[in-house]
Amino acid sequence: MYIYNFGDGWEHSIVVEKILPDDGKLKYLICLDGKNACPPEDCGELGGYYDFLRAIQNPNHPEHDSMIEWAGGEFDPEKFDLEEVNQELKKIRM
Repeated sequence: MYIYNFGDGWEHSIVVEKILPDDGKLKYLICLDGKNACPPEDCGELGGYYDFLRAIQNPNHPEHDSMIEWAGGEFDPEKFDLEEVNQELKKIRM
């Protein structure tokens, strides 16, 4: 468990299922699986994220268009991009 953004109190659970012996070949961390998208930066705490989701999922919501634009044109809360995560993990030096 780790806390991201202490002001908003996002808690993340990370499950380590297996640690492989170091064979000297792997130079970076890898993620094998995951689920759901990270909330957009600066959406606030959990309540703010739920407000954001309600707005983007309802075309009649008064903030729908501005939230879609703020999110970069689209946002799928169920999307998990394993390749993108692993590209980011490659940037972490061990």
